Formats: sequence, C-alpha cells, structure tokens
Amino acid sequence: MITCKGITKNFGNIKVLKGIDIIIPRGKIVSIIGASGVGKTTLLQIIGTLDAPNSGKVFYECIDVFKLKEREKSIFRNKNIGFIFQFHQLLPEFTALENVMIPALIGKSKLSEAKKRAKEILNFLKLSNRLEHKPYALSGGEKQRVAVARALINEPLVILADEPSGSLDTKNKKELHQLFFSLKKNFNQTFVIVTHDENLAKSTDLIIYMKDGKIHNKKT
Repeated sequence: MITCKGITKNFGNIKVLKGIDIIIPRGKIVSIIGASGVGKTTLLQIIGTLDAPNSGKVFYECIDVFKLKEREKSIFRNKNIGFIFQFHQLLPEFTALENVMIPALIGKSKLSEAKKRAKEILNFLKLSNRLEHKPYALSGGEKQRVAVARALINEPLVILADEPSGSLDTKNKKELHQLFFSLKKNFNQTFVIVTHDENLAKSTDLIIYMKDGKIHNKKT
C-alpha cells in the first residue's frame, strides 16, 4: 500500500537517512525499532508527508505524494493519514469530543456528521462518559485513547504512531497496544509504529530494524 524508494534525508552535513526502501502492506501493523538517533522519527515524518526527503519517493498506492502541491498534499494527509504522538498533542481548550472532531471539520465534514462520527469512535474506545472532559481532566491512558479516536475520525488509510505508549504506565501501555490489534482485526486498520518497546514490536506483523540511517534487518 505504501512504498518508500531510495529515501535520503540530510540535516546540514548530517546524513540521517541513507537510502530507505520499504513496503507497508495494507491491514498490517508494522513496527520500526532501533537506537535513538537512527532516523526512525524522521522516516515516519516523511511517510506522513510532514517532512520531505532530499531524494527518493513515497507512494500511496500509485500516488507519488511529493509530486503533489502543498495544498493538495495537506488535503491528502488529512484524508488518508492519522497521527498518534507520544504526548497525545490534544488541544487543552477543547473537550475530548471537540478534539476528535477537528480533523473531520478541517476535511470539510458537516458539523453534525463530525460530531456523530466522533461520538461513535469514542464510544467504541470506551470513553462515552468522558466526551465533555478537557484534557486536564483525563488520565494519561484516556488522553491517548482520545488521540487514537482523533487519528481514526477520517477513516485513514494508515495510522502513524511515534512512541505512542512511551509516556504511559504498564497497565495503560498494555491496553493501548491491545487497542491497536483490535482496530486491525475489526477495521483492517494499517499501523506504522515507531517504538522502543520490544514486546510490542515482537507482536507486530513486520519489524523493521534501523541502524545508522539504513534498514538493518526486517522480520515477519
């Protein structure tokens, strides 16, 4: 579904990515692991079109995303890619429900439709009693589930997660990982997860090991 060909990325004189070739299959959970500084997050940002490579291509099906104009790329990203970050990145002034609705409203969904869809997802994630709570009133695990709901609202092709359980305790970490596998099973959702958690990586469909800006190994 997603194909990266010859991806390189430099920051000044530092070569962070040195020719990355990977394929992300549809409906699979893929983990990217490796030591800090090997380029995992940089690669994830390029896959998510948040950053551009110095050379190489990223295809979603047959669409070469870096040939899109900036506005086209922004629309494509909003519709097709969901993001989950380590520290949830919820907007503090909005409720859980409103935070989840935002990507749908950016995508020009009607307010009523966005609200209905957001409620459905939050109910599925067992947050029906937290809809009107703002982030400060939510636990760490609840915040990340709201972030998952936000990532799902536009029914994206892929969810990209950068250390999504890195700030959670053991119980909430386990619940979040179980949620990913439930979403894969029930909705055929594709995930690409950057993680240091080897237990999570071992349970994914494909492990991509990075070292010194390159793919060191792959394991299914």
